[in-house]
Amino acid sequence: MGKYKYILFFDQIGIDAIGKVGGKNASLGEMYNQLNPIGIRIPNGFAVTAEGYRLFRKMNNLEKPLKDLLFSLDTQHYSNLSSIGEKARSLILSAAIPDEIRDEIYAAYQSLSEQSNSNTLDVAVRSSATSEDLPTASFAGQMQSFLNINGATQLLDAVHRCFVSLFTDRAIKYRHDMGFAALDIAISVGVQQMVRSDKASSGVAFTIDPDSGFENTIIINGCWGLGENIVQGTVTPDEWMVFKPTLENLDLNPILKRQCGRKEFTMIYAEKSATSSAENTIINTDTSFEKQNQFSLTNKEVIQLSQWCSKIEKHYKKPMDIEWAKDGLNNQLYIVQARPETVHGKANKQVREIYKLKEKSTLLTQGIALGDKIASGKARILNSPQEGNLLQNGEIIVTDLTNPDWDPIMKRASAIITNKGGRTSHAAIVARELGTVAVVGCGNATSVIKNGQEITVSCAEGKEGNIYDGKLKWEVSEQDFSKLEMPKTAPMLILADPERAFELSHYPNQGVGLMRMEFAISNTIKIHPLALCEPEKITDEKIISEIAAMTKGYEDPKNYFIDKLAEAVAIVAAAFYPKEVIVRMSDFKSNEYANLIGGKYYEPDEENPMIGFRGASRYYSDFYRKGFALECEAMKKVRNEMGLHNVKLMIPFCRTVEEGENVLTEMSKNGLVQGINGLQVYVMIEIPSNVLLADEFAKLFDGFSIGSNDLTQLTLGLDRDSALVSYLFSEENPAVKSLIKETIRVAKRFEIKVGLCGQAPSDLPQFAKFLVNEGIDSISFNPDALIKGIENILEAEKKTKRKILM
Repeated sequence: MGKYKYILFFDQIGIDAIGKVGGKNASLGEMYNQLNPIGIRIPNGFAVTAEGYRLFRKMNNLEKPLKDLLFSLDTQHYSNLSSIGEKARSLILSAAIPDEIRDEIYAAYQSLSEQSNSNTLDVAVRSSATSEDLPTASFAGQMQSFLNINGATQLLDAVHRCFVSLFTDRAIKYRHDMGFAALDIAISVGVQQMVRSDKASSGVAFTIDPDSGFENTIIINGCWGLGENIVQGTVTPDEWMVFKPTLENLDLNPILKRQCGRKEFTMIYAEKSATSSAENTIINTDTSFEKQNQFSLTNKEVIQLSQWCSKIEKHYKKPMDIEWAKDGLNNQLYIVQARPETVHGKANKQVREIYKLKEKSTLLTQGIALGDKIASGKARILNSPQEGNLLQNGEIIVTDLTNPDWDPIMKRASAIITNKGGRTSHAAIVARELGTVAVVGCGNATSVIKNGQEITVSCAEGKEGNIYDGKLKWEVSEQDFSKLEMPKTAPMLILADPERAFELSHYPNQGVGLMRMEFAISNTIKIHPLALCEPEKITDEKIISEIAAMTKGYEDPKNYFIDKLAEAVAIVAAAFYPKEVIVRMSDFKSNEYANLIGGKYYEPDEENPMIGFRGASRYYSDFYRKGFALECEAMKKVRNEMGLHNVKLMIPFCRTVEEGENVLTEMSKNGLVQGINGLQVYVMIEIPSNVLLADEFAKLFDGFSIGSNDLTQLTLGLDRDSALVSYLFSEENPAVKSLIKETIRVAKRFEIKVGLCGQAPSDLPQFAKFLVNEGIDSISFNPDALIKGIENILEAEKKTKRKILM
């Protein structure tokens, strides 16, 4: 291989060769040499060096005309960007590749083909800029790649077109925006053996959550066929969420969540043609209905791929954006690209902007939210990037989908909305890099939003992005955690929505003091558990069909409930691991259970459900025992199969000691036994009987959690929802404080943990001081009240300390 002057094979390339072969090829060479030996499969290949490109430019006398062209660029409004780019590309395309470079490419290709026992090997040909895939610059997607290239003449054409793509409109603009001189950036071209993913699957993986920057997870997206469909956003891919800390333990299942995407299209090889052109070598086909409903990887393959991704991240010592492919001929997985993740890898997680809508209006459409910001403005429906001149600065782009041709336009928009695309599509990637509000995969945005319509785009309400009619009011607050001191009294979070868990894990906290599983049941599962256990009681055909559609793919529909609930709890447990996460078993009231799909067939009609058939009394009753068993199965899966032993369980509204005994017995029957694998079960202190018999409850349970809302309501004998007596509701009432004081005293005597969940300690500094003085172990806050709550605790602890010193 020493005979080559302008070619380097992967085994000659390391990460220090960026100047010679660009970031993409340097990374491939580094992985081929360092990671192939430890079992990570990287297809072999070679690089046409940047020196080869410079020789091409020099031999064709292109430097002066290119410089002159680029010097005439309107760098203020980019009004002539399209014509400048077209002329530059025409100059390069009309130039000839020098014979010595052509001959070396032919010889290297023949050598690579022979190594694979092929006369003309199928290869992928990819551009690699000399500053590409660096943490501070991302040229990814700006230059061209060509797949399914076969034969020497087609390969030469692909290399030539890669040279041309150094002057796409978006690449020209990006270089100027980043401060690179016109001809400073050179290009190398990578030639790599094709993985036959057209006969299997492919996709992308991030070793960090791309939305929140949470570092303990690997996110994998996959589709059938070649992976361009994911990048282009033309399919909704499968998605897996994998937990790094349990990844190497072969006895545990590290897959926190998996979601089957529609995968509407499958990209495959086009028929071989006699043409020498590198274009039109791949085509998109419709995915069969059967394959749309199948995952593109097995669980075993997901785990193997995740282990590889973790090793790649450790090797580079930074979060990585990785492309993978599965070969349908040998059923093996391969890594075909890896680059540094460029958004969260350099983000400051200690300073956060919190966006909150102050009003709402008609919801026009929904999609996948990117980030957590809000924007409003006039909608501009664009059918192609050629219509970009219609977009006024600050308007909102509404389109079917985007590709790299849109990059110069997207920077001028206040928000981006697309019909198609997922979390790793082009629009999503660029929106994250720009910090632009974006909602992708809406399906109908271009039909329900009118041109010029004032709209508000909200990504601040969870994973679903909402588009509202009109220009709504919102507020932004900044929270800086970097200098916040942590108190001795543990501040914990109250959390309902699992989709916020990764984001909230960056907040200062000592874990989750209350996870409400009701949110997952009502928003994700939506079906009454007994409708899955006793479906024969349902007579409404519409409800029967709805349940059948939602549980499609499950041989036993009960597993739908178990899996979805386990996923929700696992995501929260993983987000805060190894800190404790206290999960409250379901605490719907009967009227709330009745609102679940099929619920009306199973729930009683109660006059006062607030103090009716709720909490512990349901769990061991013949009426709900089967439903509670599903909850237990889900918790068992989280703790025993996934290894998330930081999950503790909590029993709400337990009226008597006998009820406590009955519930613990029922849990044991379902495989949840106190002490096994460190399982702890807490009880909520929210009824005066819990305090009066606190000694007996302390003998049964491993900890107390004071529910101040219900305890106040039941101590004072009032309905907190009644406006007529709401003025009497106060946690600072002496009777309420007396019960809280006694609860803490008993917990200390029995050496069990005691905490409180509620708004009062953040709203009322004196109440926080009372709790600290009594020696409570933890106080749990809603996320928006956490910082104020911590400040109140710190002030209370300082006053207590001063009092002791005096």
